[in-house]
Amino acid sequence: MSRRYALLDVFTNKPLEGNQLAIVQDCNGLSDEEMQALAREFNLSETVFLLPPENPAHSAKLRIFTPFQELPFAGHPTVGAAVFLSLERFGNDAPEQDSVVVLEETLGTVRCGVVLKQGAAGFAEFDVPSLPRPSAPMGTTESIALCLGIEPTEIGFENHHPTTMTAGNHFAFVPVRDLSVLKMVSPDPSHWEAAFGNLDHNAVYIYCRETETATASFQARMFSNDEQIWEDAATGSAAAAFGGVVHAFDEPLDGTHHFTIEQGFQMGRPSVIDLELDIEGKQIRAQRIGGQAVLIARGELFC
Repeated sequence: MSRRYALLDVFTNKPLEGNQLAIVQDCNGLSDEEMQALAREFNLSETVFLLPPENPAHSAKLRIFTPFQELPFAGHPTVGAAVFLSLERFGNDAPEQDSVVVLEETLGTVRCGVVLKQGAAGFAEFDVPSLPRPSAPMGTTESIALCLGIEPTEIGFENHHPTTMTAGNHFAFVPVRDLSVLKMVSPDPSHWEAAFGNLDHNAVYIYCRETETATASFQARMFSNDEQIWEDAATGSAAAAFGGVVHAFDEPLDGTHHFTIEQGFQMGRPSVIDLELDIEGKQIRAQRIGGQAVLIARGELFC
């Protein structure tokens, strides 16, 4: 049986930038093992498998796999799938069109607003289904610095210090002094466990306030030690958890706050992630992640 697939670049408005995503359609009948094998075949940070929704009022059910494991939730697959399903519904050449896409993910139901404009990249913004909260402990500043290949004195800025958060996936968050330090980071897997523990989803998000563009709030890099070290060009689930970091250290006042995060610049895959926080009574009441996505290829699988 053949199955259709598409490739998108997510969190960018330009082809061959942002974070790559494979979307496999017509996935009824695929086993978990077959989905995992196809994700390894694509060998991208994530592959999405589209299934009919359990609730007929929803748009689709999503299964999200890295080359090594299934994820309960991920940001760039959510943005990419929402834009793709809207393109499937309205067409590539549709005039300006707003729509709502409701996705069933393992973590929960995710509601996405999508905007399509003729001749432009699609934009999707979704309500984060799980608000950020503190996660598992991490190592000392010295062990973190040793793993990342930087000095302990280069970790931290203002009142920001290393911490962990989850909004579905666990991340260690490490602030560094400036962009020059961020560019120097080179993780050593032999020191990973001492620095960041030994968890199923074990990733570190390194960030600073200095940015490449005047409109951005932070620049970040994300590395994972899931069987091998790899760097991700744009990580929406990390940005969702990062909302808890911003809330903890920057203490935004009540109201809606917008932050733009740069990622992937050191990989030659510049990406831009929008993070929006609603603060009420000094607490996060809601979060949204947004970004653009570009369809770059369609094809057919014969397995």
